[in-house]
Amino acid sequence: MARFALLSVSDKTGLVEFARQLIERFEFEIVSSGGTAKALAEAGLPVQKVSDYTGSPEILGGRVKTLHPKIHGGILARGSVAQDAADLDAQGIRFLDLVVVNLYPFEQTIAREGVTLPEAIEQIDIGGPAMIRAAAKNHDRVTVLCNPARYGDYLAALEGGEVSLAFRRSRAQEAFWHTAAYDCAIASYLTENADSETGATTATPTNFAIAGTQFQSLRYGENPHQAAAWYQTGAIASGWAAAQQLQGKELSYNNLVDLEAARQIIADFADPSGLPAAAILKHTNPCGVALADPTTPTLEAAYRKALAADSVSAFGGIVALNRAIDGPTAAALTETFLECVVAPGCDEEAKNLLQKKGNLRVLVLPDLLAGPRQTVKAIAGGFLLQEADSRATDPSTWQVVTQKQPTPDQLAELAFAWRVVRNVKSNAIVVTKNLATLGVGAGQMNRVGSAKIALEQAGDAARGAVLASDGFFPFDDSVRTAAAAGIEAIVQPGGSLRDKDSIAAADELGLVMLLTGTRHFLH
Repeated sequence: MARFALLSVSDKTGLVEFARQLIERFEFEIVSSGGTAKALAEAGLPVQKVSDYTGSPEILGGRVKTLHPKIHGGILARGSVAQDAADLDAQGIRFLDLVVVNLYPFEQTIAREGVTLPEAIEQIDIGGPAMIRAAAKNHDRVTVLCNPARYGDYLAALEGGEVSLAFRRSRAQEAFWHTAAYDCAIASYLTENADSETGATTATPTNFAIAGTQFQSLRYGENPHQAAAWYQTGAIASGWAAAQQLQGKELSYNNLVDLEAARQIIADFADPSGLPAAAILKHTNPCGVALADPTTPTLEAAYRKALAADSVSAFGGIVALNRAIDGPTAAALTETFLECVVAPGCDEEAKNLLQKKGNLRVLVLPDLLAGPRQTVKAIAGGFLLQEADSRATDPSTWQVVTQKQPTPDQLAELAFAWRVVRNVKSNAIVVTKNLATLGVGAGQMNRVGSAKIALEQAGDAARGAVLASDGFFPFDDSVRTAAAAGIEAIVQPGGSLRDKDSIAAADELGLVMLLTGTRHFLH
């Protein structure tokens, strides 16, 4: 008897040609449903409708068509069990050798702006996952294909005679991951939708799962002895998976980690009505961040200010820009060895100039704000989940706690410094002046150590500058160190039992101090 295949797909990529090869080269008979059957018939291919094969019409507007014993019996029957064959024979059911199914476009549907809950619900596939899981379970006999990219592999396997168990098992593995990711997307959407109606938060839901498909194999991880790969979450490419790499070598694990840190910093300056901004990073910490002067509001000016902040550390760094790269900025970028540059766009003049640095990785990421809602960190036996630290900087909510009040220019400078320090590894201290960093103290075991590093980098330029701290001052020593270096204003979260000591020291030394009420530790 001819081999028997069931084809029922939402994504019809390569469908007709694949079916034609099955029929004409390998003498398959095909049963199909809905739009798939229609597409095959219109292509002139012989196909039997599921409703004709089962003797049961599609009902409920197509919601029920493949949920039938003649379908699932043909999929789940074991070739090695005589009673299974007898049951099929008694019911007039044929063994199905191949199940080709992919699912309703749920993720594509919910990605549409303005989609309603009923519209999303209609794209929850029921029969498709049931058939995929049944075929994957019975992969000892049945091949399941849920990815059009595998059609060619299956045809090649048929050329060799029988499809191997190893091939069927590999496709079963892919099938279970496919349905797992599908269920994960649905559960996440329904959780978020329910919480949006009740006003609850989904930052830490009772259940949480991550499903991803390998987007790119990486040469190695943080170090050459560590294997690594890049995974895309969701069926629609977003974030870095949607970025366009214009030139340069393949991205590495460390490049991607640094690029995400760079995106987080520049996202704080992504407002199109604001000034051009540039950030230069090394090992996820900024070594130079700057806004262009209002008198020279160019992207090149912003980049040169950021570079001047620490040109030594910038060597081999990652650059993030909040405007499309233009010719003058591209020319400036080529003057220094850099690993990666990311911006929301790149004009033709810039592309031509950047090509002089063939190894420089240049990426276009139009949506700089496309960050994760939650962050996940693996620990032994599980993982930690937290809401992303995306709280907006709002100086109007800050408290001036010193006798001396900030000038408008100082307040603007403090807001800039606060945006930068929230993206520096704790303990973090940042010194800025004229909307550019002068010194960055990152990741030290005590706050005064970070302050000394930042102030030493700033040098004499610290006179008249401002200082931002990501956490409170447990003692007044950092305040006194800052004042001795010439700092005029400080912004910090507050919340220490000894806040009064730091405030008193600031008053004694004639400094301005503001408390934000928000801590920004970054571990």
